[in-house]
Amino acid sequence: MPLASPAAASVAAPGDGGAPALPRARTRLRNWRFHLGHAADVERDFGFGRDQRTFAKAGTGTADAAAPDFDDHGWQAVQVPHDWAVALPFAPPAAPAPKDRADAVAAHGFKAIGRDFPANSIGWYRTSISVEPADRDRALWLEFDGVFREATVFVNGYVAGTSSSGYAPFAVEIGDFLDYDGGANVVTVRVDASLGEGWFYEGAGIYRHVDMVRVGRVHVPQWGSYVRSEAAGSGARVRATLDVANRGDATIEAVVRQALLAPDGTPAGTLPEQGVTVAANGRGSVDAQLLLSAPRRWSPADPALYTLVSEVLVGGVVVDRYETRFGIRDLHFDAARGFLLNGQPVKLRGVCNHQDHAGVGTGIADALHRWRIAQVQSMGANAWRSAHNPPATALLDAADAMGMMMIVETRRNSSDPEAMAELERTLRRDRNHPSVIAWSLGNEEPHQGSARGARITAALQARVRALDPSRPTTFALDNSWEKGVGKTVDVVGFNYRTDQIEAFHRAHPDVPVYGSETGSTVSTRGAYVNDAATHVVRAYDTEHPWWASTAEAWWTLAADRPYIAGGFIWTGFDYRGEPTPYPAYPSISSYFGVLDTCGFAKDNYYYYRAWWRTDQPLVHLLPHWTWPGREGKPIEVWVHGNCDEVELLLNGRSLGRKAMPRNGHLAWQVPYAPGKIEARGFVGGRPVAQDARETAGAPAKLRLRCDRTRLTADSGDVAMVKVEVLDAADVPVPDAAVPVRFTVAGEGQVIGVGNGDPTCLEADVASRRTTFHGLAQAIVRAGKQPGPLRVTAEAAGLAPATLTLFTHLL
Repeated sequence: MPLASPAAASVAAPGDGGAPALPRARTRLRNWRFHLGHAADVERDFGFGRDQRTFAKAGTGTADAAAPDFDDHGWQAVQVPHDWAVALPFAPPAAPAPKDRADAVAAHGFKAIGRDFPANSIGWYRTSISVEPADRDRALWLEFDGVFREATVFVNGYVAGTSSSGYAPFAVEIGDFLDYDGGANVVTVRVDASLGEGWFYEGAGIYRHVDMVRVGRVHVPQWGSYVRSEAAGSGARVRATLDVANRGDATIEAVVRQALLAPDGTPAGTLPEQGVTVAANGRGSVDAQLLLSAPRRWSPADPALYTLVSEVLVGGVVVDRYETRFGIRDLHFDAARGFLLNGQPVKLRGVCNHQDHAGVGTGIADALHRWRIAQVQSMGANAWRSAHNPPATALLDAADAMGMMMIVETRRNSSDPEAMAELERTLRRDRNHPSVIAWSLGNEEPHQGSARGARITAALQARVRALDPSRPTTFALDNSWEKGVGKTVDVVGFNYRTDQIEAFHRAHPDVPVYGSETGSTVSTRGAYVNDAATHVVRAYDTEHPWWASTAEAWWTLAADRPYIAGGFIWTGFDYRGEPTPYPAYPSISSYFGVLDTCGFAKDNYYYYRAWWRTDQPLVHLLPHWTWPGREGKPIEVWVHGNCDEVELLLNGRSLGRKAMPRNGHLAWQVPYAPGKIEARGFVGGRPVAQDARETAGAPAKLRLRCDRTRLTADSGDVAMVKVEVLDAADVPVPDAAVPVRFTVAGEGQVIGVGNGDPTCLEADVASRRTTFHGLAQAIVRAGKQPGPLRVTAEAAGLAPATLTLFTHLL
């Protein structure tokens, strides 16, 4: 029997649309009103907790702002994803401050949030939703992909649900609390970010998507479809489990029919039709399988995505239609051969990343997730570890489509009911994503080497085995690899200490290993002289904390040993908080990234680019060549590259040719003379790559560049705009610190700015930013109306720059 037309299910456009006429609709709740509350002043917290009777009567008295008729017109209009902490002021610790308090403030980037800042640590959100009388016969719920941190969800004044996790997704049933007769329907969310879960910047607020889902009484519940595949000769066996929920008051007989769509959208096969009996207010499930003879297998080189289309019929009528996107691939961690994807060894060239970006904090738009993946892919990365928490669904969707393998990490390594529930929700949400290659059950836990830690992790692992036996478990350990948790999980991760992997492998040759955190080289983009007084770290591959190593040291070891599955750099991007190596104000972010907080490449990026993409010849020259007052004095010159030989030239005169060591770099000491220094790479005696630096003059003009010129006019799409400072001859000015103002003409706006300076205290949510080593970034968001967006950058005394973007409807 053919499947019904896709019109059998309605997908509402982003926004707060009305109820559809067809069974299933997903409405994105993007537009909200926001106001800070107060953790220590009940009246400034809109009456929440006013007296002992706060929760005495459902639907009334809990909080003034939860009432549907509360006047929120004076509140700030915001769009979700939204992080209110990124707009808060910085708060250097008062002297003298207890060390634990000072460390806590530093860990979160010195933002004025937490228990010491009660006026900034509570946030309230409100939005109206449209409901029609027909919704009485439907099931309705809200899906929150992530709220930081403790959330209380009200619907028309009723407490509809709560969540205490800052990272795990959760759902809230809302049907019982709605007005179906034309009255107001308002969702209110109180978010308490007084307490944290991490030792890094975590943001605050509804920082991931919120969707309202409407379905018929008989439907596929949230995350109710699970698809996995396994190799079958040259083909693949696809197994599908579908849950069916019945919210009605009588038992029903349903029929499930399912079909596969190939990556190009054409039919790829039909699964056997099955019947299922579902009791009143109960659930049932069906299992089916299909053998595909020659499927396209998902991989970083070919991220082919299939779609399982599932229809539920009652009395011959389609009552729900559910689509599941998945990939067909086989993966295995082997103790001798490393990581195998579709039967072939693939070295994991990975990056660890937290979830914040300049300008927007943790409130990362979908397009920005894709952009961040693209930046590390251009370096040659093929894997991403979501440190140290479950990622956004939008990030996994992008990883699936772009071919980025992912290790998904749970936030809490505990077997208490809440931690287990958080893990279960994450597993159910993420197990259909082909990009996910392993479940990480913890990171550097104090109990990792103990029997207690092993018991806790075994309980988490048992839940993984029950919900997704197709993927291995792992753990990121900084010691005790041979005991406790190390003897529990499937794959042992080494946080640094890569020089100890060889001895571990000799003692435990049957245990798969990889570098779960590697490198940790620290650097300031564009700086080449250490200066502790100003918190500057030179950008050569030489500086790292005591526990870490250089990029070259760890990669040389991992690249030449097939049993090491690969490694994950700490980190891909700089991130707010955990300021290292300077844990004191005004350092507000880490220095670990191969890219800064804006995603501008540091020099170590090109070390990895050279040896992770050896099929593409590269030479990269550092430092810049503008050193007034250093004439005749030696400058340390490095070349990263992957050519056989590199020749260095200064003002056209050769300084010699050297052979490039495999997985290494080259260095010269060159007396400074203004002009042009150039590196030329040769393969087989033939020139194949070149890089140069020229002495810059005074700043004269600005230049704008953007990752793309076409955006979707949906009020959520964003573009990443880079401004550069140039001299009169178009040479980048490497030390330019120029205040730049950004403006947008047309239906769009600048929503955030940054410059990658780990000590910059300028506002992120702004339209002005001082360039750092000649660069700054603006994030431009499109509006709802299609048309041109004219972005202009201006600075006093410099020629401005203009860039035109175009927005269009889907």
